[in-house]
Formats: sequence, C-alpha cells, structure tokens
Amino acid sequence: MLPTYPYAGRTYSFDPAAPIDISLPLAPGKDQVNCFWAEPVQFDTIRVGSFVGSVAQGGSTNYQRVHVTPHGNGTHTECYGHISPDPAVTLNQCLRRFLFVARLVSVAPRPQPNGDQVVMLADVQAALATQPDRSMPEALVLRTLPNDPAKRHRQYSGTNPTYVEPALAHFLVEHGVQHFLLDLPSVDREEDAGQLLTHHAFWQYPAQPRYGATITELIFVPDVVADGLYLLNIQITSLELDASPSKPVLYQLHPVPST
Repeated sequence: MLPTYPYAGRTYSFDPAAPIDISLPLAPGKDQVNCFWAEPVQFDTIRVGSFVGSVAQGGSTNYQRVHVTPHGNGTHTECYGHISPDPAVTLNQCLRRFLFVARLVSVAPRPQPNGDQVVMLADVQAALATQPDRSMPEALVLRTLPNDPAKRHRQYSGTNPTYVEPALAHFLVEHGVQHFLLDLPSVDREEDAGQLLTHHAFWQYPAQPRYGATITELIFVPDVVADGLYLLNIQITSLELDASPSKPVLYQLHPVPST
C-alpha cells in the first residue's frame, strides 16, 4: 500500500521508491555547470605527515577537502539571507520543513527589445491554466523551454542568461508560494546594477521578509517528467550560510479515489 499525502481537501498517493532527482551533481572539473564566474568545484586530497587521504595512492582511507561555491556551482537553495546584511539569517535556520506539494510547469521565455530572454508572468499563468487543478501549492517548479540537455554542463558566466520578470515573483507571493525552483542561474538578470528586483519581490525584503521562503536555482527536469502535481523534498546540508548545495527530489502525486 502506497503512502498518502493530503492537499487541498484531497488525498494523494505517491511511490517513495520512484524518486525524480532534479538536482545537478557537484563534481570537479570545468565541464560542470557554472555561473557568476565561480571557480570550478575542487576535491583536494588531505596529506598529514606520512598519511595520504587516497586509497588509490596507498592510503588507508579516502579523505578529501571540498572547495565549492554554492551560488555558482550546481543546484543550490537560498534564503533571504542572500540579500540581507544579517549573518544570522541562514538557510539552515530558515528552512525547517522539507516536504511540500509542488506544481511543475514548462514555459518558454520571451525575447525582449534589448535582446534579453525573460520568463513572463502571463506565460506562467497560461501554463497553469492548462492543468486540471489550477490551485497553487507551496512550491512552483519552473522548466524553461527548449529544455536543452546542455543545461547540465553550461558555462553561464558572461552570457546574460534567461531570467524572470519581477511580476512573476509578486504573483507567487500573492498565491502563497513559499518555494520557487527553476533551471536558471538566477531569478534576476546576470548584471542589473545590484537591483535584484525579483529576489527582493519574492522575499518581500526588506519590508516584510518571508523567513521560510526559498529559491532553488540550477535544477534540471528531464523531458520525460510531465507537468503536474508532485511531492517535493528539498534536501540541503546543515551549513549556517545563506545558501547550500541542494538535492530537490520529486514524487509524482496520484489522486486517491474517494470511497
């Protein structure tokens, strides 16, 4: 018998043995996805005296140090501490729950007069309108089209990647969406003179900071995963930072017939 999860007055079942991992892994080398001029991920073997932390090099165990920049290397989740001067606002303190009902939608960005590619609110609303249940759960997962597999390895720095118009962030706030996940390096333009309008709009910062709200960037949702309703598990490391490498996992939800 499959476990169930309640949502919007209905009960849904899901298969915990059928996870859909939408994260991009962290690995050393220049072929991994990268943005905002971050250094590539690096694994360093620890050496102390005669000890070498590599079994391949004759050591008893593998023992390595990891160099990673959460905002620039791979899938990461961030809280409003990303735009706050308060070091006490960390993702580990803000994200206290890890299971949410999420809706996945696929949207193509629109070209702008200045050449930018922008995900528009109107197109997200149109995508939502095509789904049988139009309610907005706690999380929205955005897949941009075309869904090029090169997203897994793209070097985004200096390319002015696609971003999201601030109106979409205001819409998500109005509908109670706490968690926004997307396959782009940022919700904002790569270079915007530090305005970060969509970040500020989504977190309602500094007027009324949304303490528990998160943004997850650089995910990848394969084409075989259909738009619809899912149970989302956001997995993070317990770093006291504004962001953490993360592993968001989806489980397809199926309505349980009422008896």
